[in-house]
Amino acid sequence: MTVRWDIFCTVVDNFGDIGVTWRLARQLVAEHRCAVRLWVDDLRAFERLCPEIDITLSEQWQQGVQVCHWPADWPSTEAAEVVIAAFACQLPAAYMDAMAARPTAPLWMNLDYLSAEDWVIGCHGLPSVKYKQVQKYFFFPGFQEGTGGLLREAGLLERRRQFQQDPTAQRLFLQGLGVERAPESCLISLFAYENAGLASWFDAMASGVQSFHVLVPEGRVLGDVERWLGVDGLGVGALHRRGALTVQVLPFVRQDQYDQLLWCCDFNAVRGEDSFVRAQWAGRPLLWHIYQQEEDVHLEKLDAFLRLYTQGLDEAAQKAINGLWKAWNAGQDMTEHWKMAWEQRQELTEHAQAWCLEQASRPDLAAALVKFYLNWI
Repeated sequence: MTVRWDIFCTVVDNFGDIGVTWRLARQLVAEHRCAVRLWVDDLRAFERLCPEIDITLSEQWQQGVQVCHWPADWPSTEAAEVVIAAFACQLPAAYMDAMAARPTAPLWMNLDYLSAEDWVIGCHGLPSVKYKQVQKYFFFPGFQEGTGGLLREAGLLERRRQFQQDPTAQRLFLQGLGVERAPESCLISLFAYENAGLASWFDAMASGVQSFHVLVPEGRVLGDVERWLGVDGLGVGALHRRGALTVQVLPFVRQDQYDQLLWCCDFNAVRGEDSFVRAQWAGRPLLWHIYQQEEDVHLEKLDAFLRLYTQGLDEAAQKAINGLWKAWNAGQDMTEHWKMAWEQRQELTEHAQAWCLEQASRPDLAAALVKFYLNWI
């Protein structure tokens, strides 16, 4: 019997929320034979990730997933056997009544934000609030045993390995984006929020001997790039050189292409949650721009991840990555931190590969959700 899943997503941070839920929905269908409805309140943001989306439709099928627009006026809808409220979004009252009206209460889970904080292990899988007789549970993605793990499709790391060992495949992919990589250049992807530290980082790269080629997909950081270049209206295909640094604007690409972009690069600067996880699967050194929260709560999450991630690094590499990440997330001068990180690039690359394999040794998030349901019934 096919189990029906309803996943609810409100788009808060442009693409992070829908990026995670779209990956999850597809994997549940493809690998676990679930029937999935993905309820999304902002189809226009979804369209950037999946150009086939018709934003005028209230219901459509995409890659085996029933995609439904989450309207302000909720239609009468039967509740599924498994209900996921992504990132603590509030379900429609009428849908909650439909959950309570089922002869057998559904499994209701809050899929929370990713965190490396210690308390996550203690809270993962615990009951939360109740609505009538329907119990909600906490479900936390994470990096350690006792959490729900990370999203990782079957065969992902093998596909990445084959791609990274195939220079022709990489060259053809980059050419499709209009990128001609010079053999001696270091290729960097940059997907970030607005950041006052960008000018000092670009200055450091431009003034050195090593040549850098920074690929910037369309996004919020473009304004800072424009100010550093002294130009207005950077569009897709724009290419500028200053000293040893080449900056090129790429189109906003769909998720599978973004994976390949990360795999091509020697270093990846990413933001939010979805691209953060995908950069870890790339097995390359990375720089995370965490989503800013009130009262700087996000910095506690950043510190928690750094404590976990830097285990096993020697003192110099640990100091370099800590300094680089903290300066970037504070919008501070990046000059010396980047020089230190660049000096440690070999160890940081080997460490990124080891970290990737360590995380891949654990069950993935979709499998953990399915197992949680099977243990619950």
